[in-house]
Amino acid sequence: QGPAAVKYFNTVDSFDTHADIPAYFADMDAAAKEAGHSALISTGWDPGLFSIARTLTEAVLPAGYTQTFWGRGVSQGHSDAIRRIEGVEGAVQYTVPNQAAIKAVESGENPQLSTADKHSRLCYVVAAEGADKERITREIKEMPKYFADYETTVNFISAQELARDHAGMPHGGQVLRLGHTQEGVKHLVRFQLQLDSNPDFTGSMVAASARALVRLHQHGHRGAASVLDLPPAWYSPSSPEDLRAQLL
Repeated sequence: QGPAAVKYFNTVDSFDTHADIPAYFADMDAAAKEAGHSALISTGWDPGLFSIARTLTEAVLPAGYTQTFWGRGVSQGHSDAIRRIEGVEGAVQYTVPNQAAIKAVESGENPQLSTADKHSRLCYVVAAEGADKERITREIKEMPKYFADYETTVNFISAQELARDHAGMPHGGQVLRLGHTQEGVKHLVRFQLQLDSNPDFTGSMVAASARALVRLHQHGHRGAASVLDLPPAWYSPSSPEDLRAQLL
């Protein structure tokens, strides 16, 4: 929908399938340039704030390694992906970080972690009456880019249980950068979020990004951009003078 919308407006979106971002950027860039508009893609917290954290920490500590952990919390995109499966009437998916993997990163072990080593995925699904639960389970676990690379557990529950026990949308995560400035001198940088409501926080980041997009467009940019292309001050409602006086 992004390339269609940017023909008529400057747009901000929260496209979050990480593997597809380069191709999506190219599509949005071409459509926005043709229309004379600007498009800020993939805002939110990951991609978004976590992307900025990874970029800055790797720039400051170029010798080292970065690991990102998500959860424990509800993934909106993964939950929606389950709900699109035939025979599913409701679903929620929790991303669960591996605490042993986090400790290994913090200790400086530089563990070689696969996707499955870092997280597991816990799904609660309401199936339609008569639906094939084995097929639903198989489709979830084999879904590329969402579940295929993870240890995934699927639990079937009632609609009442889903409403009672899984109505909230908490989430969070952390970016860890372990780097060295000289032999024997290591540094750990952590950027962490703990969110009561994933959509509330994501919406706040998108709103801040709209401010940045306006300034980007006013500076003559046409085409697509990401959160990495914009000065931090552009996200703020405060003036540059106030930011220098209060936050710098």
